[in-house]
Amino acid sequence: MSLDVDALQARLRAFAAERQWQPFHTPKNLAMALMVEAAELTEIFQWMTPEQSLAVRDDPALTEPIADEVADVLLYLLQLADHAGVDLAQAVENKLRKNAVKHPAPCVGGAAVGGRGI
Repeated sequence: MSLDVDALQARLRAFAAERQWQPFHTPKNLAMALMVEAAELTEIFQWMTPEQSLAVRDDPALTEPIADEVADVLLYLLQLADHAGVDLAQAVENKLRKNAVKHPAPCVGGAAVGGRGI
């Protein structure tokens, strides 16, 4: 299954309009809601060891709550990008290019450098 970002953003706009939520869907509020959902996702993993977190895909009791929170994070991110006028495909492409320059493969050597991710 592929994700059609434009169609999903249109669905989210319609969903919010049907509920008259548009006044509340400011970039500030959406960014804050995104952080709340990210925190809810983090809470699932809070007291797990790294090994336990690697095994969650084999635990049906965790896969659904994780999927729900991941979806919430994505939906708020899509709305935030939409309301802020961010072209997600272009933003991702630009960021991947910047990351390739900032973190060239020969320098990384497969290890986390300074605990940094993307």
